[in-house]
Parts: sequence; C-alpha cells; structure tokens
Amino acid sequence: MIEGFTSDYGVRRLVWFEPHDVMESAIQREKRIKKWNRQWKIELIEAGNPDWDDLARGFGFEPLPSLRCD
Repeated sequence: MIEGFTSDYGVRRLVWFEPHDVMESAIQREKRIKKWNRQWKIELIEAGNPDWDDLARGFGFEPLPSLRCD
C-alpha cells in the first residue's frame, strides 16, 4: 500500500511477529531486536516458525508470489 522497507528489500512473507498490549512495549522490543545480529534474529524466527511458513495466511491474506527465479 505504501512504498517503504518491504518494497525496498523485497519482503514477501510474514515469518515472525510478537503481539504487545501497548505500543510503547512493542516499540521498545523492536528497537532491541534491531540491534541484534542476524543469527540471533534467525534463531528467534526458527524457535517459533522452523519452516518459515507465511504467517499472514493465518490472518486471511493470500500468499504473495515468490520473486525467486529457480
């Protein structure tokens, strides 16, 4: 809908999310995770979604087409 990070980096799947009761705690958590190294982020994803499934389907969204050229 709005150009930004997802279009700049070709993001096509929701593989991890974390609900929060208040926006402030979500923002604080996001800032912490942004400082993590890549491997820690991968481990966080794989702890809850080892197959890297598109979690957006659970919210009723259709999967986006892959950009990969196999």
